[in-house]
Order: sequence, then C-alpha cells, then structure tokens
Amino acid sequence: MELQHAPEPWSRTTVTPPSQRPIRLVIPAELRTGLGCDVVSTSKEHGERILDCLPRIGCVFADDSADAERWWWIVPAGSHIGVDWPPSVTYTVGAHRADPSWTRIRRGLLSSKPRLIHSPAGDSPYTPPIPLYFLACRLAGRIPSWSLAAGA
Repeated sequence: MELQHAPEPWSRTTVTPPSQRPIRLVIPAELRTGLGCDVVSTSKEHGERILDCLPRIGCVFADDSADAERWWWIVPAGSHIGVDWPPSVTYTVGAHRADPSWTRIRRGLLSSKPRLIHSPAGDSPYTPPIPLYFLACRLAGRIPSWSLAAGA
C-alpha cells in the first residue's frame, strides 16, 4: 500500500502526509480492506508493548532503520476522527494497498522498507483502533480525549 495524504476536516489529530517517496506496505492478498486503510506509527518499544497487550491485532509492519525503528499498524480509514492521538504516534491518512504480485520487498537487517512482522489470525488486516488508541495514550502518559460531535 502506498501512503497518501488526504486532509480530514473533523480530525483533532495532526495528520502526517507521506514523504515525497511514499512507504509501500504490502498487505497479504487474502485480507479484505473494504474499510479503507490508515496507518498508525509507533516506536518499536511502544509497538512491542502494544503487541503484548491487545487481544486482536491486524497487520503490523516494521522497518529496520538503524536510527529509529518504527512500527506501522493498519487501522480502518477515519480512525483519527474525533480523537487526539498522542504526539509519540504518527497518523497517516489514506493508505493505498500495493499489489503484492509486483511489489518486491527487500529483506535484510538494514532495509529501509517496512516488512510484515505480524499477520492477523482472521481475514481482516485491521488492528481495532480504539484499544490501540487507549494503549498509545497510556504509553505516552497522556489522558485519552475525544469529541462526540466530531462528525456532526
């Protein structure tokens, strides 16, 4: 999937547009992405703790950069609306699925391309965004906040 920027007028979260050279994430072909895809990025340290705590987890990707490894969690599109994701999280709107038949994944210890590190047990690539949000807030030492009138 290729990360694209699409500003959302009801968001309380700072939405990060992808860089000029978007990151490609390849979701396994058998998984359904009918709800669209956004991406929540956390540090490796927070990612490991989240992975240990959530009862259901979708696709999780990681890079192997030497400076700061990041983990990417696939969530349904619009999971940022009405909530204030903590500053330790990067939220990217409008991810597009890459075709796994032609996308090459470069493997290696210092590859800058994200690799799939967790595949879900079911047929959904999504990590439930609400439990992910609460854990991200807790790890950041932040009180969760949201607005019920965000989409009204």
